[in-house]
Amino acid sequence: MRQFLYLRDPLFVLGCAAYVINRWLIKPHLHSGIFHSQFNDLWLIPCALPPVLWLHRRRGLRTHDAPPQLSEIVGHLIFWSLLFEGIGPKLVAHTTGDPADVLAYGVGAILAGLWWQRARLLARLSAP
Repeated sequence: MRQFLYLRDPLFVLGCAAYVINRWLIKPHLHSGIFHSQFNDLWLIPCALPPVLWLHRRRGLRTHDAPPQLSEIVGHLIFWSLLFEGIGPKLVAHTTGDPADVLAYGVGAILAGLWWQRARLLARLSAP
């Protein structure tokens, strides 16, 4: 089994770069569309989960360096969706919960899960 690279994971690095480019180069010049609304939400799991899992590993809460498991991805997806779209908007006056954001988090989580589990998935597909 290959080792998860945490903060050096290619998807994490790509996602952080895409977020920065969108946030400071694209979004200020476009005032509608996916780049203004849900683009950065797609990157929640790919960008937030690796540092969290790295901290869990350092604190002994994660006992392996394997790629993120389905339970870790889904658990954090549910937690952050509730926090950002359910609890947060009730605590911060100028924000609202958006189901489209949760959908974007979910799409990003699915794509990230497929990326992180690609070796296992490919081995399963190539097995007789």
